[in-house]
This record gives sequence, structure tokens and C-alpha cells, in this order.
Amino acid sequence: MKKYIYIVYFLILLIVVYGIGKFMEHLSVNKKENLPAIPSVYSNISNADREGLTLTDSAGEVYTFNYVKPEYRIEQFRNSAKGNDQGIEFDFGNDFEGSLHYGFIDRSESRTTFPVFFKKISEISNGKTSINISQDLSKKYDMVGWEESGQFEIGYRVINSAGKMLYDGKLFVKGKGPFKIAPSVIEGPFINKVTSTQAVVSFTTNRKVKARIAVDGRILNSPRRQLKHEITIDKLRPDSIYQYHLLVDDYKFSSRFSTAPRPGRRDRVIFGFTSDSRAGKGGGERNMHGVNTYMMKKIAAYADMQDVDFWQFTGDMIDGYLQNISQTKLQYANWKRAIEPFAHNTPIYVGMGNHEAVTANFVKNSEEYGIAVDRFPFETASSEAIFAEQFVNFENGPESEDGADYDPVMEKHAKPDFPSYRENVYSYTWDNVAMIVLNSDYWYAPTPQYIPVSSGNPHGYIMDNQLLWLKQKLKSMDSDSAIDHIFITIHTPPFPNGGHAKDDMWYDGNNKIRPYVNGKPHEKGIIERRDEFLDLVINKSSKTRALLCGDEHNYSRLLINDSMPCYPETYDKPRLKITRDFWQLTNGSAGAPYYSQQKLPWSGNVKIFSTQNAFILFRIEGRKIDAEVVNPETFQVIETFKLK
Repeated sequence: MKKYIYIVYFLILLIVVYGIGKFMEHLSVNKKENLPAIPSVYSNISNADREGLTLTDSAGEVYTFNYVKPEYRIEQFRNSAKGNDQGIEFDFGNDFEGSLHYGFIDRSESRTTFPVFFKKISEISNGKTSINISQDLSKKYDMVGWEESGQFEIGYRVINSAGKMLYDGKLFVKGKGPFKIAPSVIEGPFINKVTSTQAVVSFTTNRKVKARIAVDGRILNSPRRQLKHEITIDKLRPDSIYQYHLLVDDYKFSSRFSTAPRPGRRDRVIFGFTSDSRAGKGGGERNMHGVNTYMMKKIAAYADMQDVDFWQFTGDMIDGYLQNISQTKLQYANWKRAIEPFAHNTPIYVGMGNHEAVTANFVKNSEEYGIAVDRFPFETASSEAIFAEQFVNFENGPESEDGADYDPVMEKHAKPDFPSYRENVYSYTWDNVAMIVLNSDYWYAPTPQYIPVSSGNPHGYIMDNQLLWLKQKLKSMDSDSAIDHIFITIHTPPFPNGGHAKDDMWYDGNNKIRPYVNGKPHEKGIIERRDEFLDLVINKSSKTRALLCGDEHNYSRLLINDSMPCYPETYDKPRLKITRDFWQLTNGSAGAPYYSQQKLPWSGNVKIFSTQNAFILFRIEGRKIDAEVVNPETFQVIETFKLK
């Protein structure tokens, strides 16, 4: 008997030791066995003692890699439910306290549907709570007919003990008691990459399944059992409306989308633009763990009401600046949930900003902040890699900064040194309109004063290969007879007006700001690179119509012309001659805390400045472009103007 007791004790001890080991591994990704290879583009980062990553500054001070345990992770809210005899029980982890709101999703009434929350709240204690479907959501509260059909879709909202909203989830449930969680679409579907002949439907399921899309008399399947799905619908007709039906086991969802017109048809095109939806002030849905979902819902609903063909959102979707990938994904999930009912049928294209940063941080002593760089390995952990995993954009941009003159490893077939541009720099067209999406926060190092130490790219700087790609893309589009209008969108404005005079493409007039690669400074400073960028966009192309920027939490319209002051008094480099009038439209008004206007050399060229939330609508008919700027919360028109 004792023998068996000892065996049991030994097994328990093994489990405890294993659990502690896994916990310590989770807390410290800086241990020897978890050390990633250091990209050659960085400098002064070392793992020479094989015990941990360190960074040494010019004074010999040593900074150690600092891993901060995530406050929340997407897995604890997304993979937390199971059915029981009476309904659904949730387990969010033993240390979580808060409350759960829940309600049915009725797909029969509208294609743009959020949950209708029930009157009761379920308290979460020690991470656990439950919903009694049989008792509370039956009879007069059975708005979806589950008592007859034996299935329903339910939404749930997790709120912590401080009253902060953390996550909105959804599940497909089967049974009349007992209940079970069925294969469910927990994110999406989204309509993506729409052209005149094809589109992509993307979505995420709660377990690995093979899904199907029924459209136009055809059935298209996921290639394998998987969680994240991207199904391409091809062989479509231009300028046509298609109904599509998503099928995941017994779950069925239906929506529709429109293909683009044949290129150069010159019919009417309507599209919108905004950016900067990271968490705002005012409580409630203005901060859904990193996202102002209140304003994003308003913007998405307004865009849908205006029947836009597509809209563009360029940067600072989330609070970001996180070290943990799972928590970053949680914030992205909240952003996508806010627009989801409207993105079933309308493509929404996204670009990167500085708040999309996923960082590796080095600190000394017990400092909270130290030296931050783009997280690595770049293929799986960088800001760019996480962004590409979370969104579905076109993949026609440059590859990376590999092969540029400053690339420290130029051998043929060498492993990439830089993050990828895949799905964060790209272009697309709709009829006679082209959009070029750039990334001014590529390989971003958030602590510019330490860039000469660690190497990295400062906020607002466009690196060489991206600039070369832009040059080639503009040349190609200028010679394309089907394109009349080109819009360039980039997160950071060349000329900040309120909130970002200290950086963007200005840095208070400090041209010394520049990238460092492997400890070596780039030959061109930020203002020189700004001028090279503007020369391409304004002087070298006749079809470009406006720069669509964000970063500053306001709306402004700036006339760029040759008489506009745009250099520091002591600037000793060649100055750019602007050959035509051109508009910079800055709209970072999707819910982030506002910035007021600052006095800058070019302030006299600012035609309007507003701190209202704003969405820009462009209505294009042939060669004419009318713009309307509207507050999507109040429908107040901030201004209208003719762009061409």
C-alpha cells in the first residue's frame, strides 16, 4: 500500500515541478533555452554569456531584457467556454474577477448585427461564471427560437472588477439542455482584397475545421482543417453583387459583397478615410482594452450608411506598445469586433502606425522604461509579422529592406535581416482610383534617443527600399490609362500641425534624426528623406491627389505649395522646390484623445483644423473629386471641398 502512496506522491511532485518550470518559462523568455538569434541589423545587443539578452550603451551601462507578464491574454477569453446541462460555463483563470454580460445574436433581422444583451449580469469569481440558458433565456426571452431549433448564436462581454471592458466574444451553441459549444466562427467573416474578378473571405473558428463558402452556385473549401481561414472567390464578374454563405458544420452565415468595376470604367466611386482609434477617454466602450470601439462602431455604421465601396484606416488602431504577442492580439480582436458586422460586406484596408508596435525592451535597475526595439525573431514576433497575421491585405509591396546598401549581410540567399513588408506596404485600385499604402513605422524603435545605441528606425522615416518601391509604383500608375487618381496614405504627416511637432517628419526641425543599421547612421536625415518623399509624390507624379495621414488626433487640411515655410532657420541642405499645389489631409480622429493645434512654420497654410471625431468621404465621378468631412457621432458636416 505504501508503495502506491509513494508512487502517487512522486507523480504529484513531478506535476508540481513541471508546472513551476512551465510557469517560469512563461515569465522569463530571457532564459538560455529561449534566446532568439539577434538580427544583424541591431547593435550592442548580446547574449554572450548565454544566460540572457543584454544591451550595452556607449557609457558601458548594461541593460537587461525585461519581460513584463501580460495583464490579459486573448486565449483566456477566447478558449474559456464549455456547455453543461443548463447552459454555458466559463473559466477565465483563477485570478480573474469581474462580470459577464451576454445576449443572443439574431441574424434574421439584419446583416449588420451586434448582440442584444440580456438584462441579467453573471458575476465572475475566481475566474468562473455561468449562464443558465434553460432558466433565463427561454420562453419570452427566446428571441432566436432555440427551444425549437436546438441551436443559437450568443455574444458575451467580459468586464473586470474595475468596470473596464476587456473583450467581446461570440459562440455557436447546440442543444436544448444539455448544451455544447459547437464549431463556431468567433471572428469575422471579413470581405478582403476585392478586385473586379475576385475577393477573399477571411474568418477564425474556435477549433480546427474545414469550412465552406457557397457562392454563385459553387462550393469553395478551406484547404485543410485550420483555425484561421482565407478562402479566395475567383471567376467573378465586374461591378456585380454576390451573396455568399459561410458554412462551418451546422453553423451558417450569409452576407453579400460587390466586386469592383472593370478598371477605368470611370463610374462613381465612394470611399472613406480615417485613423487613430486607440483607446479614448470618457469610459465605457471608448476603451475596450486598447480600442475606442464606441467611435469605431459609429464610423463603420456611417460608412455603411453612405454605401462606400471601401474605406482605408491607416495606423494606431490599438494602444499597442506591448511586449506580449497574445495581449496585442487581444487588442486587435477588439478592433475587428467593432467593425465586424459592417466588414462582412465592405472591404476595410488597414495600415500600420507607431501604436502597432510589439517591442523588446531593455532596462537597467528597476526602471519601467528603457531601450525598446522591434521584437524579434522578425519572422514570427515583429510588429510587422503580427500585423500580417491579424489582417488580410494585398501582397504586392516590396519584400523588405534586405539588399539595401546598408544591409549588413549581402550574401545571396542569406536569411533576411529585416522584417517583412508583406501586407503592411501595398497598393490596390477601384475603377479609376488607386491607393498606395505606406509604412512610416517599419522596423520601428520607439526610443529615438537610443537608436544610435541599439539601431532601429525612427517614427516617420521611410527607408530606402520602400521609397524605391513607391517610385516604381507611381511610375507604373502614371502610365496606366485606367487610373486617373492616386491617393497616398501614410500614418505620419510630413507636416504635423497638432500633437506631433516633436516627431513625424519634422522632429522640431532636427535633421540629425535618422535610422541606424548595425550601428551605422543612414546618410540622409529625416527632413532630407521627407523632401525625397514629397518630390516623388508631388513633383514626379501628375495623378497624385492627396496625402492621407493620421497620427495627430484631429482633422486638418494643409495646402502644400512652394511658398510654404517648411525648414528650420539653420537648415544647410538643398531645399525642395514644390512644383504644384497639393493637399495633406490629416485625420487621426477615430477616437484617440485629442491634440490641439500647435504653432509651426507652415501654420499659415492650414485651411481648417478641428478636434471633432471625423471621417472623410471622397466622391469621385470621372475626373472630379468632392470631399466631405463628417463627425460620425453627430452627423455634423465639418467641411466640404473640391479636391479636383
